[in-house]
Amino acid sequence: MSAGELPDYQGPAADIPVPVSAAAGPVSHAIFRVARLHKMHVGQLLRRVGLHPGQELVMMQLWDKGPQRQADLVRLLDSDAATMTRTVQRLEHAGFVRRSPCASDKRVTIVEPTAASLALRREVENIWTELEDRTFGEQSAAERAEALRVLERIEDNLARAATQKD
Repeated sequence: MSAGELPDYQGPAADIPVPVSAAAGPVSHAIFRVARLHKMHVGQLLRRVGLHPGQELVMMQLWDKGPQRQADLVRLLDSDAATMTRTVQRLEHAGFVRRSPCASDKRVTIVEPTAASLALRREVENIWTELEDRTFGEQSAAERAEALRVLERIEDNLARAATQKD
């Protein structure tokens, strides 16, 4: 094996053939498969506490930053207004957030975590620990750090490409 080459992977994913039409993008195909499986696992884990994927990310922002303008949550989570509105409505219905008009600008909605959500925080943190363990299995701390570094570079590349005009 020469420098820079990866050893052949022999796990279950090695049995999933890359379609011929995707042969020019095997990494993109792998990212798609991993993202799909990751979302499936997080969905299973979050069901334990009555959340759906993405709702925990809103709660994490609120727990860390306190009350937020709904528009700021859209920006922080790279969402859209309609999706955030539905997400916040569902979290409000579940008793995890409270919405109120801003005192200085009635057009602005402020979203804040409720006391009930504070009990949820520890459970969500435990879920994310379990998700991390499922995601990395027996990989070493160094392998995890390298995977994170590569994923951050991929994210940077895609973010940069999204801002460039065709």
